[in-house]
Amino acid sequence: MKLRIFTEPQQGASYDDQLRVAQAAERLGFDAFFRSDHYLRMGDGDPAPGPTDAWITLAGLARETSTIRLGTLVSAATFRLPGPLAISVAQVDQMSGGRVELGLGTGWFEEEHTAYGIPFPSLGERFERLEEQLEVVTGLWAAAKPFSFEGAHYRLADSPALPKPAQRPRPPVIIGGGGAKRTPRLVARFADEYNVPFHLPEDTAAAFDRVRRACDDAGRETVLLSAAQVVCAGRDEAEVARRAANIGREVGELRVNGLAGTPQEIVDKIGRFAEMGAERLYLQVLDMHDLEHLELIAAEVLPHVSAA
Repeated sequence: MKLRIFTEPQQGASYDDQLRVAQAAERLGFDAFFRSDHYLRMGDGDPAPGPTDAWITLAGLARETSTIRLGTLVSAATFRLPGPLAISVAQVDQMSGGRVELGLGTGWFEEEHTAYGIPFPSLGERFERLEEQLEVVTGLWAAAKPFSFEGAHYRLADSPALPKPAQRPRPPVIIGGGGAKRTPRLVARFADEYNVPFHLPEDTAAAFDRVRRACDDAGRETVLLSAAQVVCAGRDEAEVARRAANIGREVGELRVNGLAGTPQEIVDKIGRFAEMGAERLYLQVLDMHDLEHLELIAAEVLPHVSAA
């Protein structure tokens, strides 16, 4: 099991805040630093300093880190055209020396689209656009000659299909979500990894099984399986309660819906995800100013999980 740090910068983090977390995660031995791709704070609170663009941020981090993997969980297909997205991700992959991963999804948060003038079509159309974007992005990266594509939403003619990413054949593609039909089909067709975010263990297992069946139906081996869970660790109950309060959550609720408690409690629950086939766990860190939290997890959780 590999542990990855997953952040939500739209909740109030500057580029420098993200840099500190990414560099700490690298120094402490975590496998990756991932961030959400959102343009608006969710819930109450001060919106300052405002959003930071995911791929501009990752480009900066690519030059200020050296070993940790970098990516989005997940970029919204509504935010960018697939051709420019393929260029951006390929360039950041080159800038990082081949450490980038692309998580891509439909987009879901209507308010951020309204706030910044981004069209927000129906869910059915968003899935159609996601599928075409996956075709275009992966097609551009793989093309050995000029690339053309004719879809309902995107059309490309004689693209030089450049630049190419550093990783060959391509950076890993991550698709997430708990959808029962369309998501497993897209995973089986395009993804290198399937991520189930913020679900109970039993619901995560059911989602994993749906993807395994979809991969069987498509005649391919199953993809790498992962999960995302909010994390709130403490050496004792008082420390757990303090960290929960700092992110506006209740300890009891976090124990059910996330990874909360002492390091041993967290190790035990991670083991449940490992038993169902998860090979990576994204730890959603909501207080990006609490680097001692990362140090505790690295010292008391990471060695036991990695050894398993």
